[in-house]
Amino acid sequence: MNLKPITREGIPSALKKVERYRLLNDAVAAESICLDVLALDAGNQEALDALVLTISDQLDHEMSEGVARARKILPRVQDEYRRNYLNGILCERRGKAQLNRGALGSGEIAADWFREAMEWYAKAEAMRPANNDEAILRWNSCVRMLGKHEPAGRFEPREYEPTIGE
Repeated sequence: MNLKPITREGIPSALKKVERYRLLNDAVAAESICLDVLALDAGNQEALDALVLTISDQLDHEMSEGVARARKILPRVQDEYRRNYLNGILCERRGKAQLNRGALGSGEIAADWFREAMEWYAKAEAMRPANNDEAILRWNSCVRMLGKHEPAGRFEPREYEPTIGE
């Protein structure tokens, strides 16, 4: 069967539905809508952003595959701040998915993902818009997760040093 295309005029409404489906924990439906929007408008930044998030919402079910799929999309996100921030989200959620898996060594693997997320958040923070602390909030979340799950002796919280421009 062939997919039916949406109308260009329907894009704003479709993107609102993406957020609604994400809030309802129906990431598969949200991803499908993003793909419909991108089929019509391949450079739609809001749809690309939402697509990365909907894929990251599904990482409990497809850890490595989901990360690979999202990383193929990230270069299309034009805003460098947003691209770095979304990379951080992707890594942080991959770490949480690893913890939820609960297999032997999951804590160590998750810690590596949280550290990578923190690197992306630090890059995002360095170029964040005025009054936008989301990268800092996510960084702090990772520090707390590491404090709970890092194998003994591998993580010591360090004093946070603001980057240039603060």
